Amino acid sequence: MHDEDRRTAGFKRKTRVEAARTAFHGEITPLSRTERVPVRQADERVLATGIDADRPIPHYARAAMDGYALRAADTHDASERSPVRLTVGDQPGTGQATKVHTGSVLPDGADAVIKVEETDRREGDIDVFSSVASGTNVGPVGEDIEAGQRLYDEGTQLRPSDLGLVKGTGYDDVAVYERPRVSVIPTGEELVQTDPEPGEIVETNGQTVAQYVERWGGVATDRSIVTDDLDALRAAISRDTDHDIVVTTGGSSVGERDLLPEVVDGLGDVIVHGVALKPGHPVALGVVDGTPVLNLPGYPVACIVTAVQFLRPALRRVGHMPVRGPPTTTARLTRKITSEPGTRSYARVTLDETDEGATATPVRSGGAGVLSSVALADGWVVVPESTEGYAEGETVTVEHWEWSR
Repeated sequence: MHDEDRRTAGFKRKTRVEAARTAFHGEITPLSRTERVPVRQADERVLATGIDADRPIPHYARAAMDGYALRAADTHDASERSPVRLTVGDQPGTGQATKVHTGSVLPDGADAVIKVEETDRREGDIDVFSSVASGTNVGPVGEDIEAGQRLYDEGTQLRPSDLGLVKGTGYDDVAVYERPRVSVIPTGEELVQTDPEPGEIVETNGQTVAQYVERWGGVATDRSIVTDDLDALRAAISRDTDHDIVVTTGGSSVGERDLLPEVVDGLGDVIVHGVALKPGHPVALGVVDGTPVLNLPGYPVACIVTAVQFLRPALRRVGHMPVRGPPTTTARLTRKITSEPGTRSYARVTLDETDEGATATPVRSGGAGVLSSVALADGWVVVPESTEGYAEGETVTVEHWEWSR
């Protein structure tokens, strides 16, 4: 579509959210760059290779109880009525036992541990009141993890408990995929960083998106503001196609100063422009020189909604990271939520706890430019395309998208 046709046509047809995401993901190739990082720094990193245990856990036979290490054969006839008397010494042997604590190395010559409560100490000897079999109360080598055992496959995103196991089996560092590098370019001739004059706006979208990139597992390059000029926008995007993803904020709609879809289409291809979601329908998704490019809307709430719906899964896909849904709360609506059929809406709500359970109160039904409506919300309710909204008193699911990794 020519530029002038695009501006007069508006968004007569909007792609549904899932279809837009699927089309965009078809253009995304997970990165192949890897690095080795210390285990202490590998939380939430994604393994580039599988990990096998370098050593067993435990790597020595150990006492599993406080008591005495001994030869099981020496306790064969022991009972409450007829205890067996053994000599306590430093090295177990025939007729001898050695005092041990839970976790102690099992001394050579011993093959079992008798619990301290099943014995009676008599100066340099002990009376044993029950018989034990070989291996009783002994943690053998490799009881937890065997040497060479596969611990994790390539593509596993590591957690603190995983890192403890990795360190315990002999690793100081691990091979992981690099974090995706994301260029974040705020655009708009009205934007300033501080002290706005009348008609100027403090730039917040670029900062917000860059911080989400870091939270979601990427590395953000936070660029300076680019004005609404075709040549300047082309240069900014072309400069950063060495990144894994390029994100712009503002200038994605169909007005005279909304130049970015045209720029992307000239440098590469626009895959989707106009999505059936609210707020955020002017979002555009494309590719330039093999690099995914997202043009997010300039209204702050619309920018955040589209970043969560399109940038987050794209970034996670590039970085081999799992894409999980956000944590949720089931709540009862205190006021109705309305929505346009055929459009997926994201209604911001606050949550309160009552004796009858959680309640959700809509912050406001519109206001894509009102940042406080999302910054002061506890989450949002997703109204699917197939419904016109939810009635007061209806039970809904609130997504805590802000905490979603």
